[in-house]
Amino acid sequence: MHRAAATRRVFAYSKWPQNSVQFRHFHLTRQSLTSSVAFLKSHPRNLGCHQDLVHRRVPPKPDDTVYALSTAEGKAGIAVIRVSGPSCRSIYHALCPSKPSLKPRYATIRSLYHPKSSGSEVLDAEALVLFFPGPRTVTGDDVLELHVHGGSATVKAVLSAIPQCLGEGPIRYAEPGEFTKRAFFNNRLDLAQVEALSETLSAETEQQRRAAVRGSSGSLGRTYDDWRQKLLRARAEMEALIDFSEDQHFDESPTSFVSNITKEVREILQGIHIHERASERSELLRNGIKIALVGPPNVGKSSFMNQVVGREASIVSGESGTTRDIIEANLDIRGYLCTFADTAGFRAAPEKDFTGSARPESKLGAIEEEGIRRARVKATQSDVIVVLTSIETGVLGQPQICYDLETLRLAANCKERIVVVNKRDAVSGDELRTLIQRFTEDVLSQIEGLQTARPVLISCKEAQDLSSDQVDPGGLRGVIERLVFSFTNMTSLPAAMQELHGVTERQRQLLVKCRGHLEAYLESVGSPDLEGGNGLDDELQKDDADITMAAEHLRYAANYLGRITGRGEVGDVEEILGVIFEK
Repeated sequence: MHRAAATRRVFAYSKWPQNSVQFRHFHLTRQSLTSSVAFLKSHPRNLGCHQDLVHRRVPPKPDDTVYALSTAEGKAGIAVIRVSGPSCRSIYHALCPSKPSLKPRYATIRSLYHPKSSGSEVLDAEALVLFFPGPRTVTGDDVLELHVHGGSATVKAVLSAIPQCLGEGPIRYAEPGEFTKRAFFNNRLDLAQVEALSETLSAETEQQRRAAVRGSSGSLGRTYDDWRQKLLRARAEMEALIDFSEDQHFDESPTSFVSNITKEVREILQGIHIHERASERSELLRNGIKIALVGPPNVGKSSFMNQVVGREASIVSGESGTTRDIIEANLDIRGYLCTFADTAGFRAAPEKDFTGSARPESKLGAIEEEGIRRARVKATQSDVIVVLTSIETGVLGQPQICYDLETLRLAANCKERIVVVNKRDAVSGDELRTLIQRFTEDVLSQIEGLQTARPVLISCKEAQDLSSDQVDPGGLRGVIERLVFSFTNMTSLPAAMQELHGVTERQRQLLVKCRGHLEAYLESVGSPDLEGGNGLDDELQKDDADITMAAEHLRYAANYLGRITGRGEVGDVEEILGVIFEK
């Protein structure tokens, strides 16, 4: 290595602690860099692919053949047993002796015999058999599928006979997720598609299914691979700039090098921000939308929850403070997984009536205080807050709307909130409209964030009337429609970005780490002007330690992108493979 270049590099790395990650990963030699520069000059846009082949984790092809029951356990009309590996043909001929070989991808009816019985012991008289030669299969290896009758005894007999067949190697029962793991190692799936497959299998609602399907196309993996290749090329240019700027001729000035790299980094950062925001919306679909029912005691929170979920999840009583702890129930609303939380009624001690006069006899016990505290926490952690109020008779015999100011303020701080007025059946006509107008103008319009809120009128009492011939007795459907509208606002993405619903929490965390290194890169190079104006000059007056650190940040950022798809450096994805595939 040229002495001046070597001196700069040693000076740069001398600023790092010897136990730092950057110092430990400094392993590039002049020979490897010389090869990189030569490759860069001849293939300036393919260097990232070359390094991908060098660092990619590709295990040796397994010699064993695995099998497992692919359908659910238990009695059924049909059970599918899948076999994958080099011994598929041998297993077929052992189970179907003296039968011709199968035509690939054509279903054939065969009788299955025990391999040790010389064709005398029938396992299943009419099984549907299919053979798929690799590598164009679900696992990338040869695949044999046995569609047998779904009786427990038949399935057990066939499963126990398969390992007794003679094959080209070991025949064993598959480990959890091993078929998918083979598909990953044979480049049939990347980790992003594996996670989408897991989400598809675990989807319980229509929106969860749609999100999972959108993430299974492989477009996410291709996007992350494209970003990674750009960062690998940028890192190669930075490394060449560090070590050969004095004794090699470059077609571009150092300033142009760094400016072009910075432009690509900023474009990737913009894309990462979009993916992070999309991940937050996707998580609402996967994990469910949390809805908190808050309000003063006896306004109908428990009755409302019971009507919505269709069962008696909460105790309904005229006694104040019946609900002490948080009662939760899951529900599928128009394909959205929701978690309703019935909370303790908010009230102060001593309780005040509607005129503001204190009621000395009303006390707030320690248990109810704890229930209110938990209700407050639950409300702040929820995605949607439904504030319930009710029409009650005041001390003067006039109908008034009973509400709690604290719950209204909590709702105002939430992005999605609905104000519900219960017991609309208590008054009617002009009196009801006057009450709502007064409540909207005197209360809601005075709270910042609720000025435009329009209450939804319901009657839990009318909703309980099963003999009613009304289409929507009680008006609860109106609340559901408002909830679905809120769900759509919280989870929808533009049509061109629908595949981003497949971004998982694991991917988001890795994107956050990648973003941190890209932002650190910008700090290291001083964010040079994209036109080459106020950044590095042609004489590399910038501290070489910062340039070297910038190259390392590009390497770490590319590494985190590789871990998303499983195409990082050796060992980078080892700790997550088991967890993902076993799901």
